[in-house]
Amino acid sequence: MDEKTLKALMEPSRFLLLQLMAERGYCVRALAYRSGLSESAVSQHLKVLREADLVLGLKRGYYTHYSLNKEALGRVVEAFVALRDAECQPCTRPFYGCPESEHIQCKSYVPPERRGKE
Repeated sequence: MDEKTLKALMEPSRFLLLQLMAERGYCVRALAYRSGLSESAVSQHLKVLREADLVLGLKRGYYTHYSLNKEALGRVVEAFVALRDAECQPCTRPFYGCPESEHIQCKSYVPPERRGKE
């Protein structure tokens, strides 16, 4: 997952727009009405979402209707599932020396050069 995708997902207003588009495709005016945002704000958010490949635009006459890019969202979900399912590995650096049970508590680690000086 790239930086554009993460930035696009981090903004609550953009996430709201994605939630609305999960129901069906909408034009900018309809998204503005349903979200309570201005049309210009919706347009700016849609630009970011399009650049992140999270939404698709389909031109219908004068209006463009936007909908979710479900394939791109599937890749996002897969990335988060892989992150969730990653196996915890014990420290392998010899100077850490902590067993796997202490691996999560590495905040208490003191580098060898600072040991005994505190």
